[in-house]
Amino acid sequence: SAKLIDRVGSALLLMIVAPLMLIIALGIIISSKGPVFFKQTRIGRGGRKFTCYKFRTMEIDAQQRLEYLLENCAATRFEWAKDQKLRNDPRVHPFGEFLRKSSLDELPQLFNVLIGDMSLVGPRPIVENEIVKYGRYFTHYCAVRPGITGLWQVSGRNDVAYRRRIAFDVVYVRKGRVADNVRILLQTVPVVLAAKGSY
Repeated sequence: SAKLIDRVGSALLLMIVAPLMLIIALGIIISSKGPVFFKQTRIGRGGRKFTCYKFRTMEIDAQQRLEYLLENCAATRFEWAKDQKLRNDPRVHPFGEFLRKSSLDELPQLFNVLIGDMSLVGPRPIVENEIVKYGRYFTHYCAVRPGITGLWQVSGRNDVAYRRRIAFDVVYVRKGRVADNVRILLQTVPVVLAAKGSY
């Protein structure tokens, strides 16, 4: 089954990247105060909530920094309202900026795949306040498990408008097949190496 393939694949990948993950963990400990991992509640298949894991890329006072910026900078408010992202994010520590550009911060999501909350390929896992952006297409999002990579990630990532990202998710859910998953996984490697649309 697809779930079995995901679990076997994630287990193999975790064994391969374990030394790299250890190096990254040490880099975070050396460069910034706080925990190695960042945990956040995301929406999974069927609308079920789960804890998503990433390497921590932000300073521990990130929420206070964001609130200050949103209160005092109109441009930041506009950018944040658009897609919950900031291109030049002052909350990110220097090593975290490298992790984001290289997408290495997402390696811990392999644990999410291993335990069955996520898939290797699928829609990007969203937070609760993004549900309203999906509108009637939220049912499409809920039809599959969110993925580490997907159509959005290999089609421009953060350079793509949010509405188009939703369209990618709908297309994937309606037409996604094993061959599509393999193609997306293969396309992910050069996209990640080029750091296209990642910030």
